[in-house]
Amino acid sequence: MLQRDAETTTREDREAAFAQIVEDHAGFLYRVAYSLLRHVQDAEDAVQDALLKLYRSEGWREMREERAYLARVVWRAALDRRAGRTVGVEEEGAELRMADGRPTPELAAAESDERALLRELIDTLPEELRQPLLLSAMEEMSSREIGAVMGLPEGTVRTRLMRARSELKQSFEAYQAAGREVAAGEGSRR
Repeated sequence: MLQRDAETTTREDREAAFAQIVEDHAGFLYRVAYSLLRHVQDAEDAVQDALLKLYRSEGWREMREERAYLARVVWRAALDRRAGRTVGVEEEGAELRMADGRPTPELAAAESDERALLRELIDTLPEELRQPLLLSAMEEMSSREIGAVMGLPEGTVRTRLMRARSELKQSFEAYQAAGREVAAGEGSRR
């Protein structure tokens, strides 16, 4: 009976420890998956898949850099999910709308602040630049942690971050210049 009590306590302790990891990192893990998949349900499923795999393998018990390790596991689950996903009718329409890149007049009026513009410009970045930027800016991960998550050397991550920021700056400046030209043209017509 003592052995069974010890096994129960050990199992309960393991479950409590894992539940604490899930509670501490669930939001972060979802954001990592969503940054790659860009779909709510797929991101949730990727997180669940990763957590289930972690729990069953007990790999979580030997984590050294908890945040980077968990992000890497979820990143891989998201990559697996994305590779198996087929584009649905709704997603095809969204991709076609995104291909143009120009906002509709209604959208431009509704999302006039710079943050909305910045999110839009980030979405136009190539994935190899967008992913490290999102992990760095939104999740406040270091270049080393991002490298561990994405399976890239730290120097490559830093280069991609630099290129992403440079492209964002150029796009933002071009957008502002185009806005000034339109405003100047409207002023000369009056």
